[in-house]
Amino acid sequence: MELSEQEIIRRESLKKLRELGIDPYPADEYKINATSLEIKEKFDEEKNNFQEVRLAGRIMSRRIMGKASFAEIQDHEGRIQLYFNRDEICPGEDKKMYNEVFKKFLDRGDIIGVEGFAFRTQMGEITVHVKNFAVLNKSLRPLPAVKEKEGKTYDAFTDPEQRYRQRYVDLIVNPLVKDVFIKRTKIIDTMRQMFNEYGYLEVETPILQPIPGGAAARPFVTHHNALNIPLYLRIANELYLKRLIVGGFDGVYEFAKDFRNEGMDRTHNPEFTVMEIYVAYKDYKWMMGFTEEICERVALALHGTTKVQLGEHIIDYKTPYPRVTMTEAIKEHTGYDISGKTENELRAICDKLGIETDPSMGKGKLIDEIFGEKCEHNYIQPTFITDYPVEMSPLTKRHRENPELTERFELMVNGKELANAYSELNDPIDQRERFEEQLKLSEKGDDEAMFIDQDFLRALEYGMPPTSGMGIGIDRLTMFMTNSPSIQDVLFFPQMKPEKKKVELTEDEKMVLELLKAVSPVDLNQLKEQTGLSNKKWDKAIKGLTKHKLAKVEKTEEGLFVEVTN
Repeated sequence: MELSEQEIIRRESLKKLRELGIDPYPADEYKINATSLEIKEKFDEEKNNFQEVRLAGRIMSRRIMGKASFAEIQDHEGRIQLYFNRDEICPGEDKKMYNEVFKKFLDRGDIIGVEGFAFRTQMGEITVHVKNFAVLNKSLRPLPAVKEKEGKTYDAFTDPEQRYRQRYVDLIVNPLVKDVFIKRTKIIDTMRQMFNEYGYLEVETPILQPIPGGAAARPFVTHHNALNIPLYLRIANELYLKRLIVGGFDGVYEFAKDFRNEGMDRTHNPEFTVMEIYVAYKDYKWMMGFTEEICERVALALHGTTKVQLGEHIIDYKTPYPRVTMTEAIKEHTGYDISGKTENELRAICDKLGIETDPSMGKGKLIDEIFGEKCEHNYIQPTFITDYPVEMSPLTKRHRENPELTERFELMVNGKELANAYSELNDPIDQRERFEEQLKLSEKGDDEAMFIDQDFLRALEYGMPPTSGMGIGIDRLTMFMTNSPSIQDVLFFPQMKPEKKKVELTEDEKMVLELLKAVSPVDLNQLKEQTGLSNKKWDKAIKGLTKHKLAKVEKTEEGLFVEVTN
């Protein structure tokens, strides 16, 4: 492993600490009786409190000034200044703990524990006067050097690739990042408290499923060796929660990890969190009011107001929200009435609107494309889009007034879907027919069409009461409530492309690569002449580039050609 100069110095300091008899990674408990925030908020000079404090944290800065120095440590609640005095740290003749350990062998990023008392400096800053300190962890990699001056941050750790891949560093040097995740937990806690007040039961359903049902999505597949069967990571937990309603529960909900083997972008991650809730003897109209209450409660819990900044917009979650049918929305924004249209007629409408289609798309997907391309982005303030065509909703009860539609809504916020809900289909015969329609779509090449779940159909045949269900994306809700532009900002560890290892090239390899970038592909002999390298150096350079997969050599009828691959 190649080490930087700083990493080599830190390992040398580690060795020196051990030579002094100091364990840089002690196993025993370090008892803490105060935190940085507690001291800063509650310290009172008149009360003379916090005179025997023990706290621990990571060194974020040091100012060495002879026999007296300052440092700043960061614990889980924030940062606080420390004052070190050599003669108090080392009252006897042996000054090694200050002169050597503190001044020479500790670095920014190391974790220490300190004992001392709180006081206010002449500059008015609450500080801990250190009497004793202990090394709790010697860090071997330097933290990014984030500098602050007059409230402005310089050289911040801002590269998204590094931040998402090394979230542990991001959390250390960018304190506001932690606040997003604290709010995420508060969102879930607020929702859970509300559901429990209603008397609904939190449950768990299988993640590994023999049939990936409950949504139209491409699943991840694996193999169970002992049973010798394929299993799928769930794309939704809907069908299992509805089985529990069949079993007699009045209301059930789950905060579920779902997985969809699809593309990644600023609003989608292959692994994501959804809350799904199902309540017996309710319909989608009742669920609209319930969903409004969730959003309003969450906004108030996080911000103390229903108005939340999201990009350039102020989103107001104050209830109630407008209700617009999908047919009305499409007619308003495209001029076309999709009511009663055949698949061919819908395909023709897509062509006129400039929307790409393919032969695998049925009526449901065509309508979904029209709405997504031409309507969705118009709904910035919370709006319920209702009454979806039956082809778009295989698990939804037909509309009580128009059998071509279903009793379904999606809550749109900032031009994106936030929640999806139905009056649940509980007619087993109709449900079987809908699944069979999905099977036909699958045979046409739609790899997101739903599987037929025979056990779920059997459950419906035992009888499921009238039920309404709703799912809300926790990741997206967190994005909206914390003004985060990307889903990666609200996931501790988002899925990333494999990390590319840095390739160190020789000077000859660099020269050949630059020539290749100018003209590629190029005749191998012509390129060799351009380089002016000897046969030995040429062979070594071209082999190095092909080994690193930066170039490739191909034989054609006209001879050997070299081209850039990266």
